[in-house]
Formats: sequence, structure tokens, C-alpha cells
Amino acid sequence: MKRREDLSTPRQNRRLGVHYDPDAFGQFSESIARYLGTARFLVWQSVVIAAWVIWNYVLPESVQFDPWARGLVLLTLVLSLQASYAAPLILLAQNRQEERDRSTVETDRKVAERTQADTEFLAREIASVRLSLGDVATTSDLEDHFEKITAAIERMTARLDELEARVHKEGAE
Repeated sequence: MKRREDLSTPRQNRRLGVHYDPDAFGQFSESIARYLGTARFLVWQSVVIAAWVIWNYVLPESVQFDPWARGLVLLTLVLSLQASYAAPLILLAQNRQEERDRSTVETDRKVAERTQADTEFLAREIASVRLSLGDVATTSDLEDHFEKITAAIERMTARLDELEARVHKEGAE
């Protein structure tokens, strides 16, 4: 192990020169996982396995590539290889889906918080408007005051008319 003088920076990762885009690989694995989970895949796999078994059981040994007598070793190997690749690809697709679900849940939570805050603000504003409207004069209040003022003016006018009539009467006497 080589000693380093500067311990403030981490060592560089040593790679073998294999570089790939994790997102592209993830999308590729999701497409494979989606296909492996379809009825079409199961039907095609069943057809291929049935043809494989029939080929290696019915036809003469000279054309068999995976003889029945050996226990279809090649078929077992192919299916094991398929399973060994399918399982990690499916797990990778599930992990990516979980990340998307987590992100969606987080976004939904933030939207719900904003919506709740906005709703509470609007409720306070409506309550404030209702309180303010309680102090505003209504049409019936204004009509009542207008009738009182009109009656007062009519009384004052009548009184002024009486006073003028008296003044004219005294002035005429």
C-alpha cells in the first residue's frame, strides 16, 4: 500500500475502464422486467421448452443437441442462466420503481402541505371578511337612518314654518 502525503482528499476509484450510463441501463432492465412479466413471454418460453423437449426426445439421437438420456442438461443450464439474469434485472427495476414512488410521495406530501397552508390562509381571510362585513351598514340600516333623518328634517321644517309664521304674525301686529 502506498503512503499518501495529502490525506485531505479521498483516493480515486480504480475502475477497469467499464463505463455505462446507470439511467440507460436502468431503463433497459425495466423494459426486460416488463417483458418477463407478461403472458406473451410465458407462452413463448413454454413453446420453446416444449419444442426443445420434443426435439430431444422424439427425433433420432444423431440430431438431438441435448439428449433426453443425459437429463436435458443444456435446457437446465439455459433456464438457470435466464433466471440468474432475470432476478437481478427485476430487482433493479423494482428499486427504480421504489425510488420513483418515493419521489412521487414526497412531491405529493409537499403539495398537500402547500394546499393545507393555502386552505388555512383562505379560511382566516374569509373569517376576517365576515368580521369586517359585520361592521358594514346594510341597506335596511341605511333606510332606517334615512327615515329618522327625514322625519327629523320634517319636524325641523315644521317648527321653522311655525316660527316664521309667529314672526310674521308678531311683525304684523
